[in-house]
Amino acid sequence: MPQFPDILSQAVPGFILLIVVEVIYAVKMQRELYEVKDAATSITLGLGNLLSGFVTKLLVLATFSIIYKYRFFTIPYNTWWAWLLCLLADDFSYYWFHRISHSVRWFWASHVVHHSSEHYNLAAALRQTWTGNITGAFLFWTWMPLIGFHPGMIMFMQAISLLYQFWIHTEAINKMPRWYEFIFNTPSHHRVHHGSDLLYLDKNHAGILIIWDRMFGTFQPELYRPKYGLTKNVKTFNPVKVAFHEWINIARDLRKAQTWKDCWNYLFNSPGWSHDGSTKTTRQLRSENKKVRLPNRTKV
Repeated sequence: MPQFPDILSQAVPGFILLIVVEVIYAVKMQRELYEVKDAATSITLGLGNLLSGFVTKLLVLATFSIIYKYRFFTIPYNTWWAWLLCLLADDFSYYWFHRISHSVRWFWASHVVHHSSEHYNLAAALRQTWTGNITGAFLFWTWMPLIGFHPGMIMFMQAISLLYQFWIHTEAINKMPRWYEFIFNTPSHHRVHHGSDLLYLDKNHAGILIIWDRMFGTFQPELYRPKYGLTKNVKTFNPVKVAFHEWINIARDLRKAQTWKDCWNYLFNSPGWSHDGSTKTTRQLRSENKKVRLPNRTKV
């Protein structure tokens, strides 16, 4: 079996260095991009993700390896075109994983961790789930070993995608060149994704290539600086509470469910669904506010 380097672990010093550079930039420009407790929570969650990944990635690798035994084809991992295909396949898989993570509460319960910061900076990029792999996020990639991509190749490309997505979590960069903005995910596109404004909710799910959002109708340009965080923020810097708060909320909702159908919907319907209408999904909020008014904030 070919060996691929653990580039995420190797990149940690680079992450820290770039965060320090961004902090210096924020101080010099007198911009409140960071809050000490918030950044500490993000970094702690990032380290926890790395630690949990040592165990859960073995599960993922084992699953991919079993599927790979029954592959339809064998795609060589030592040719340039195979890596290009792998990038496109991985990014396509990431788009649908990411999009469904915003529309199915079971997956949202893990992904919500990444959206829980009310600040947008490089430290927030490290705010990652501890439960994603064990609750099935990797299932969106299982078609790749089946058609012939080597499991190690897939996981290496997933790491490249995460490395790419680190730098787009910043307000220090306004816009990239127009051609780049059209093809690739950028800080501007991803700021929209982290916005809790109604116009921005559930938009721009891209990993590396923004073309998927343009193709599948989920693209939204940045018209003004977003309000970051959740529609209902967690209001805690405790990393354990942040990591598990939505799973706890699901358990509470299941206890008040009146039918088995309610239980199903609390688990697999859109985030915000409730049997009594006490909370709303994004679709319900938009149907009630068909004309979204632009807030009086900095335009871009």
